[in-house]
Amino acid sequence: MNRKSSFSKKYNAFDLFAGAGGLSYGFLLTKRFNIIGANEILKDAGTSYKLNHPETKVIIKDICELTKEDIEKEIDSSIEDIDIVIGGPPCQAYSTAGKRLMSDPRALLFQEYIRMLRELNPKIFVFENVKGLLSMQKGELFKRIIKEFQFLGFNVYAKLLNSADFGVPQQRERVIVVGTKLKKEYLFPNPTHYNPEIGSNLFSSNLKPYLTLGEAISDLPSLSNNDKKNQYATPPQNDFQKLMRKNMQGELTEHSSPRNSEWLIEIMEMMPEGGSPKDLPEELRPKSGFGNSYCRLWWDKPSTTITRNLGTPSSARCIHPIDSRPLSTREGARLQSFPDSYLFYGSKSSKNLQIGEAVPPLFANAIAKSIIKHIIR
Repeated sequence: MNRKSSFSKKYNAFDLFAGAGGLSYGFLLTKRFNIIGANEILKDAGTSYKLNHPETKVIIKDICELTKEDIEKEIDSSIEDIDIVIGGPPCQAYSTAGKRLMSDPRALLFQEYIRMLRELNPKIFVFENVKGLLSMQKGELFKRIIKEFQFLGFNVYAKLLNSADFGVPQQRERVIVVGTKLKKEYLFPNPTHYNPEIGSNLFSSNLKPYLTLGEAISDLPSLSNNDKKNQYATPPQNDFQKLMRKNMQGELTEHSSPRNSEWLIEIMEMMPEGGSPKDLPEELRPKSGFGNSYCRLWWDKPSTTITRNLGTPSSARCIHPIDSRPLSTREGARLQSFPDSYLFYGSKSSKNLQIGEAVPPLFANAIAKSIIKHIIR
């Protein structure tokens, strides 16, 4: 990667644990990367990836069985052509919302990521995971992972970043680790947005306030119980909505609500915006669930972290701020910053899983831009 040619060159990337392709999509938005290959174990997610990235060779296979020979065969090229590896192992084993057991096989998949780095030998990698990784085994696991990266010859940089700081209408903290073999310092992207609840912009007049849930989805039609609509409620109301609808052709998709029980509808109707079961009469309060179960979102704030169960009211806070229903699949995709033209394959629960586990494309785009700056500066 010599500096003279780096201003116009495109760089080849390979995406591990690719899911439906949110990380890849963010890198492609820069127009500076070719995603020449991707690996994903789940068929539905791999199919979604193929639908949206037809030029990328997708290997639907357990990474534990993936070899560099498989990759070279599929991409019809040498692994020496791969400049950067991106991706993050499944995060459920590290999430603070889960049991956080090292006996969970997913907890050791970072070893497969490291093995692929060893075999592919890229100049740069981007590793993404949940905040909970920092505290697993009292921080010892994260230290071990960093040492493994360093042993491969990478200079390693790690930081906890929030997607809301980069124009995503969602509070979603993720650990980003960047490794580089280039002989220069890597700098993480500077925020483009700030949280107005903790003070005004003190650093740059160019920062914008966080994008709210309402600003993200106000052009989508209201839904009642067991409802479906395929026409927008209004023209785009802001730049984010224009971006989400930029390449749309035809009708709105994935915007429907489930059939909920009368009891569930009643508690959602009685719950105020931003409310929880504590705001309900005691006789109506659910008898089980976590502190953020059966909770309503806010219209004038970013969403809380979108999860794989975004369409299930009993899951983490996912009840629409106004309607008495959980979020639709399209609303979940919007809050992750997937454009409305992005296609998801499979059942509704499979689509929601793909969305909930994705890296928000606009967040990925900020990381990708910082990688380009690192290469060319």
